[in-house]
Parts: sequence; C-alpha cells; structure tokens
Amino acid sequence: MKIGIFTDTYPPSINGVATSIITLQRALEKQGHDVFVVTANIDNISYEVSDKIIKIPGLPTGIYDYRVTGVYPLRVINKIKDWQLDVIHSHSFFTVGVVARIIAKQFKIPLVHTYHTMVEDFTHYIDKKGHMQDISKKVLKSLTDIYCDKTIDELVVPSRKVYNLFKKKYQYNREVHIVPTGIEIDKYHPKNYDNQFLPKLRKKYGLRSRDFVVLYIGRIGFEKSIDFLIDNHFFLPKKAKLLIVGGGPDLEKLQSKVKKLKIDKQVIFTGRVLHEHIGPYYQLGDVFTTASATETQGLTVIEAFAANLPVVAFADSAFEDVVIDDYNGYFFKTAEEYQAIMKKLIQDTKLMQTLKKQAGISAQTFSDQNYANNILKVYRQATQKRKVK
Repeated sequence: MKIGIFTDTYPPSINGVATSIITLQRALEKQGHDVFVVTANIDNISYEVSDKIIKIPGLPTGIYDYRVTGVYPLRVINKIKDWQLDVIHSHSFFTVGVVARIIAKQFKIPLVHTYHTMVEDFTHYIDKKGHMQDISKKVLKSLTDIYCDKTIDELVVPSRKVYNLFKKKYQYNREVHIVPTGIEIDKYHPKNYDNQFLPKLRKKYGLRSRDFVVLYIGRIGFEKSIDFLIDNHFFLPKKAKLLIVGGGPDLEKLQSKVKKLKIDKQVIFTGRVLHEHIGPYYQLGDVFTTASATETQGLTVIEAFAANLPVVAFADSAFEDVVIDDYNGYFFKTAEEYQAIMKKLIQDTKLMQTLKKQAGISAQTFSDQNYANNILKVYRQATQKRKVK
C-alpha cells in the first residue's frame, strides 16, 4: 500500500506521538509498504519537500513541539497528489490534521485517524492562567466531534480509556478500533547492552551498585505529576534513588523543589535525551514509575517491560490494559500506597526477580509488527468501505 502519514509532530521531536509514528512507519516499511509523511517543520521556517517527506513551516503553539502550520503552496499539493496514496492516516485534528481532511476529500482517499492525546488535559498550556478552562475543554470537545465524527472513515484509539471517552462521554456511535502502540522490543532488552558502557553511565549520574533506582522517563511537564514522585521519594530509604530522564517546561521548577527538600542526592535529573539514545537509560532502573493520569496508553510503560522492569503506576485506566497488579507491577491510588509498594520492592529481592521476568513476558504482546498488522486491518477496512460507497 501507499500510505500517507499526516502529523503535527515527528522526530526529532521527542514525545509519545512522535515515537508511535516512527515505530509504525518503520514496521510498515519492513513489510514492503510505501510510507509518505507530511509534518510540521520544527527546525526552520522554510518548506522542505523530498521524495517521501514534506515539512511545512509553522508557528509554535507552546504544547510540546507542535506548530500551527500555514499556507500549503500548489507544489506541495501536487507532490501529495503524485504520491497516489491508497490511504491517509492522520495523527492530529489540528493544523496538519486539517490538511489531511482536505486532501482526503479532494482526492477521494480513505481517511483513518488515531486519537493519541487526551486534549482536554492539556488546556493549561493554552489558558495558562486557568480563567477559561471549561470553555477551552468545550471547544476542544467540539473540534473532536467535528473531526472524528463528520470527516474520517475509521477511528483508532490506543487504549480502552480513550475508547470509553468516545463511547460514554462523547456518545460516539461509530466503530472505534483499539490498537495499542507497539515498540521495537529488542531496542530495550538488557541483552543488547554492553556491560562496559552501563557502568560509565551509572557513574555519570552517581549511581552505585547497591542503590535501588526508581526510574521515570518522559516529558517533564505539569500533567505528568512528577512532583508526586518527588514528594514521596522523601519518605523512602536512602538507598533509593529517583532517576528522572527527560526534558520539558517544568524541569527547572522541579529541580528547585528537590533542592528545597534537600534530597538532591536522592533525586537525579538527566535532562533531555533523544529517543534513539534512550534504550540504555532503561537499564539503569530497578523499577519504573509514573504518577500521570493524563496518558492514553503510556508507551514508556511498555518500553520498561521490554527492559524487564516492573512498573508502579497510578491507578489510571490508561494502564489497565498493560499493567497487571502483582504480576508485572502494581497500582497505587494514594501516597501511602505508593510508599508501601516501593518499600516492599526495595526489601524483597525474590519478589523483584519474579516481577522482572513477568514484565519481560508482558512486553511481547506489544511488538512493532503486531502494531503494524493491526493498523493495516483498519486501513483495509477503510478502503473497502470507500469502494462500497
């Protein structure tokens, strides 16, 4: 098939959506499909047009590396037309997503959309003072209704949490496909990392062999509730180290918080790490944790499993299809539960070994090829419906 991916975010941007897209692209190409990409240009303000990728200049939105793209000149439209796409897969209903809708309609191409992000949870980036939160959420819901219900042929969501959002809250009466994002499992497996390199990485961040490393990897933003992890780490044994990997708008604020709590020797920040270099960082952890309640799936949780790391996660429905309590990790609802779980894992070496083994087994379900195969089924369903119409 000739597949067009339309997205506001794409590598070198670092976020879950960009990771999901590049994983899908590579998996589809491994199977012999042609994949073409239309995305925003985050590096400069010019148009970049090559054989298989078009980058459109745009203005920053303040949300991740997302851009509001501008005018699409005729040469860009003609280039997309020359691709002779069989299907368009949109990953945003803003900016580039709007263009996906227009192109699909103009050239009569089936349109599939993946709803990656709980956009209502990110209104604080638009309305920083919080004066119009309710209005912002209503506007975003209306945009979602229009794009997903009136325009697309098939809708894909990464988890049951998002499925329930559409079915129960939005009263969406069409079919919704649950397709969890896959990962390149070998990229995170411990067997693929040089034992000589990892000690150097541990030394860089002051991690000793006897330390118990609680690992967080992801965007350092308000919505991720990293402050919860920091506050509760204060009550864990001194041998526990919280390693926070990533960059984001709240990095400096959280670093200041750690200094005020006088736990800067127990809480370590690495700063921004490119996704292609992230594999070794998973090898530094003993357990992976997240307190976020804004995920649609939690891709880093699956990556942690691939690295044989058990996961301690906030009891959010986004993780219910992935984390199995007392099998490959644990859920917590309160600070007291979080602290109790961590103390138990620190003390019980035998339990940790069992959880690590079962985490590795859990990762196999989420391979990149399974991801591609499930998405291809949706593509074929969309094209078949178009033929019937």
